[in-house]
Amino acid sequence: MSDILSFIPFLVAVVAIAASGAVFRPGEWYLSLNKPRWTPPSWLFAPAWSVLYLMIAIAGWLVWKQAGFSWAFGFWILNLAANAAWSWLMFGRRQMAFALVDAIVMLITILAFIRFAWPINQLAAWLFVPYMAWVSFASALNLSLLLRNRTARF
Repeated sequence: MSDILSFIPFLVAVVAIAASGAVFRPGEWYLSLNKPRWTPPSWLFAPAWSVLYLMIAIAGWLVWKQAGFSWAFGFWILNLAANAAWSWLMFGRRQMAFALVDAIVMLITILAFIRFAWPINQLAAWLFVPYMAWVSFASALNLSLLLRNRTARF
């Protein structure tokens, strides 16, 4: 039971980060952008991120349980900060270039987490692989939007 209770702070932290996406929504500005054909439908983002956020919480919790403050846990925290900033940069500030830089920071922290989590808990590292794939795809989409909508950045 105490194991399950120790997971709650990780779930709360990730839900708080997810709130950034709820506060800074795509809106009319995003809908008006010239998007590539391979842009996912809007309805896909909420379920995809819900699953990913749960996996992120579990991964952080697994590393914390086994290693406490560690390089892996530090990169997990840095990744959450970068994750929270992306929606604000992209939709709140409409700064596609800064959002892309943030997405690259997210990818770097994801890869660092995987690398440092692997010797601690391989499941935690594997839980970040779908997240890495999604953020890679989102980064490519971010870049495409930036290139297609140069005048819409500000």
